[in-house]
Amino acid sequence: MKKNKKTVILIIILIFGFLIRLIALNQSLWLDEGVTARTVQHFGLAQIIKDFSPNDFHPPLYYLLMKIWTAVFGYSEVALRMPSIIFSILSGFFIYLLGGIWAAAFFIFNPLIVYYSQEARMYMMATFFLTGAYYFFKKISSAEKLRKKTNIGDEIFFYLFVLLSLFTFYGSIFPIAAYFIYELYKKNFRRVFVFSLVLSGFFLIISPLLLTQLANAGQSLNQVANWSLVLGKANLKNLLLIPLKFSGGRISFQPKWVYYAVVGSWTVFVFWTAFRGMMKNRQISFFFLIPLVLGLVVSFVTPVLQYFRFIYLIPFLSTLLSIRNIKRKNYLILSGFIIFSFVYLLIPNFHREDWKSLASSLKDGQVYMIKTSSDPLLYYRTDLVVNDLANLQPDLHKNRLVVIPYSADIHGVNYRETLNRNGYRLFKKEGFRELEVEHWERY
Repeated sequence: MKKNKKTVILIIILIFGFLIRLIALNQSLWLDEGVTARTVQHFGLAQIIKDFSPNDFHPPLYYLLMKIWTAVFGYSEVALRMPSIIFSILSGFFIYLLGGIWAAAFFIFNPLIVYYSQEARMYMMATFFLTGAYYFFKKISSAEKLRKKTNIGDEIFFYLFVLLSLFTFYGSIFPIAAYFIYELYKKNFRRVFVFSLVLSGFFLIISPLLLTQLANAGQSLNQVANWSLVLGKANLKNLLLIPLKFSGGRISFQPKWVYYAVVGSWTVFVFWTAFRGMMKNRQISFFFLIPLVLGLVVSFVTPVLQYFRFIYLIPFLSTLLSIRNIKRKNYLILSGFIIFSFVYLLIPNFHREDWKSLASSLKDGQVYMIKTSSDPLLYYRTDLVVNDLANLQPDLHKNRLVVIPYSADIHGVNYRETLNRNGYRLFKKEGFRELEVEHWERY
């Protein structure tokens, strides 16, 4: 394919990828996005580092960027999500440079990437930095293979992208550890030494914050009854969800056996094609598999095995899928990805938790819910008073109470028993996508 034709096709892919990401972009924020929104609304740049980050589980770079971004573009759902869209499109360009048109198309239209491109969280930003790091690493290793002098600029950008990924998302440590292992295997001790200096510098800078976060995370695991289930324990279900979601995206439907039959068959086809690609490119296979193996091993100690924490591997998956240049199979995979993406985009039942509708339905000025889960509600209704369901003390002067039971099971809070003991009964439930509101009255 001629260079000019490739450029035109790439531009079409990137523009179309950008445009489909605008579909349903103003859907409701969910819990974690609510945390992002409320953080950048209520904390200054210095406060994000000093006051917010110690109680969070992520490094601060994404929040700092979002603070600057929202100061210019505002706090709407579209504004909050736009950086993730931009990072996903830029990642697609890097993947084109690495694997060509088909690899870029597989990434841009991958249904899980489309979903997280519309999420106001740090995962697409981390994916961009890690994809960029691999691009510069590939340039360096290709020069060394040809016994040419490496470009100092490529090395600087490689280490810069490595550092930026770590300051964005701690999960970046798994692919970065893979680079370290790779260089040790190749006996490239000069780069191992430089790598050690870079990582030492990162941990020296971040250690005061990281130690505080680890201590707080340990307290959460002890105090919140089922918190480890949210984080991703090392088990077969969480491991199998990674290829399943990498292939079919975030959607799920009933009956479950139909979902697993349809998406499972599609996953087998996608990963069999990727496996055929692995046979032809050991380096990409290494950087696709080793971070996942490291994440699995670590999850036996501390739970991190959730599929969305590994979406930075989809660039490698996309490249592996493109290696066997069989056009009929490429069109089939791309068509499947586009179909799954549009199923998510066009069917509201597959969208995020509907805090927007829930918030607009509330007439009472007070609600009871787990206070640490109230950010998306307060994003839409700053006028509400949120009483903590974890320390429930019903107002016996009120005949009616409004309860949002969201995350009560994770925190092990049996609020129903407390309300029944104080003379209240449940008389009405309202459902909003993945959410419920309970109305209690005293009898």
